[in-house]
Amino acid sequence: MSSVTEALVAFPVLFIVIAVILGLIIGSFLNVVIYRLPKMMENEWRQEYQAYFSPDGTAQAPAKFNLATPRSACPSCNAMVQARDNIPVLSWLLLKGKCRNCRTSISARYPLVELLTAVMSAVVAWQLGFGIAAIVFIVITWALITLTFIDIDKMLLPDQITLPLLWFALLFSLSDSAFVNPAQAMVGAAAGYLSLWSVYWLFKLLTGKEGMGYGDFKLLAIFGALLGWQQLPLIILLSSLVGAVVGITLLSVQDKDRSTPIPFGPYIAAAGWIAMLWGEQLTNAYLRYLNL
Repeated sequence: MSSVTEALVAFPVLFIVIAVILGLIIGSFLNVVIYRLPKMMENEWRQEYQAYFSPDGTAQAPAKFNLATPRSACPSCNAMVQARDNIPVLSWLLLKGKCRNCRTSISARYPLVELLTAVMSAVVAWQLGFGIAAIVFIVITWALITLTFIDIDKMLLPDQITLPLLWFALLFSLSDSAFVNPAQAMVGAAAGYLSLWSVYWLFKLLTGKEGMGYGDFKLLAIFGALLGWQQLPLIILLSSLVGAVVGITLLSVQDKDRSTPIPFGPYIAAAGWIAMLWGEQLTNAYLRYLNL
């Protein structure tokens, strides 16, 4: 065991502090992914469409756009964001939430995502302590935050995140630090996917409508691979209860029709994250309540 590892094990607060700092930095990057990944996917779909319907090559190639290019700029005045204005949370506070160049307001969601990433990373570090499991769960937490905000914005859970995350969870089951063995992980992944897939098709056959997206199946499969099928009922129950309460509240406040689609991914992500850290305690408490 190296001296750094020994220090992180001996001083849990140090690990929590590092998790907070990394969370702030990664949170800034997650803001980029949340904004740019859906646009990258849209550009790719448009290119594929044009390539199919313009086989002669007359379709124009779009400007290069990815997670690194072009540089971040103010959407109002196109002024490039300087390094001094890109410090997580602090820059937004110093600029009073406005662009340095044109004074246009900058959404408070940017520092909130950074703070949320830092806090959730710290909670994982505090709950699990330094180790492979904590590192894996922190990375998964970052991915869940990204998926949550993309789903809120676009009603989409991109395969570019869910599929690598599913394989990551399955490979983690090979580790001695995993909560389940590989066989349990595979069964959990299949159970997570098929449970929501079955509900989707039953609802569609009964109503002719789609009640959820395929990304939701994959997201629950990820938690099945991480925690085993035993935690899936808890995740489904928590996500359904919170989703119902929040959904009804939003529809009432915004005065929208009940047929208005509401993203379900954020509720699965929140319930799954809770189950990752406190699932066993919650299940045992519920069983004690039932005197089982």
